[in-house]
Amino acid sequence: MQLRHLAYFVALADERSFTDAAVAMGVSQPTLSKQIRALENSLGTALVVRLRSGIELTSAGEALLPHARRILIEADNATRSVHEVAALRRGRVRMGATPSTVEGLLGPVLRRFRTEHPDIDLEVHEAGSRDLTDELSAGRIDLALLIVPLAARIPDLETSIVHTERLVLASPADADMPASMDVAGLRDLPLVMFREGYDLRDVTLRACADAGFEPRLAVEGGEMGSVLRFVESGLGHAVVPHIVMGSRSGLRSTRLENPPLSRSIAIAHRPLETLPLAARAFRSALMRSLPV
Repeated sequence: MQLRHLAYFVALADERSFTDAAVAMGVSQPTLSKQIRALENSLGTALVVRLRSGIELTSAGEALLPHARRILIEADNATRSVHEVAALRRGRVRMGATPSTVEGLLGPVLRRFRTEHPDIDLEVHEAGSRDLTDELSAGRIDLALLIVPLAARIPDLETSIVHTERLVLASPADADMPASMDVAGLRDLPLVMFREGYDLRDVTLRACADAGFEPRLAVEGGEMGSVLRFVESGLGHAVVPHIVMGSRSGLRSTRLENPPLSRSIAIAHRPLETLPLAARAFRSALMRSLPV
């Protein structure tokens, strides 16, 4: 069994098509088929079943797939670590972050790290916490800023809380709003709501349910940027992290009380000893820069 055999097998499992997998790997379809047969011969069992519509993995293929992914991740990490040994003068950090942490937290950390390590490439993946955990598990990113408790429920990931942020009510700048209000006061307001799967949606709906009412939604389905723009345009109000409000002159902030709302942000990654050196250095920079 060789690494290239596993790489071809994982590509085939992802694409479910010899043609598409060959394109993804930059080889001809006969070459890919030959490599898959060689892997099957070395293991003494069939890994895929060829169908008219594509392929399906056999039970042996399903059993091999997670091990093959981990082996390829570790091989990639080993190669990258060797390339980075020259005092972090080379390397790449693949960082994931939720939209609110990109907007409110990550910029200064990236700028400081770039100044200290100008030859390390920085790659940022912006997505929701659930999508980022999938990226981490698949080895497509090294570490991510996630919302807990979601991050704490993901197996094989280590998490450390790096920041706790207050949630506030964002309103149009010209809205007649008090400096603070109880969560129960949301009952009478049209709310701009995040899309399904967004942790801020869950926090808002749970807070309203705990206060004994179902909120009135003016519009729903947005990401952080679109939600803030909708509020600025006067469509309604939204519960957002305080950190995203600083540069928004078209918004005003109202503290939420009884109860106050907050959420914790964690840095998540695979076991620390498996991380490339550049990713470990960036994790240390995050831990130093973001107050809990």
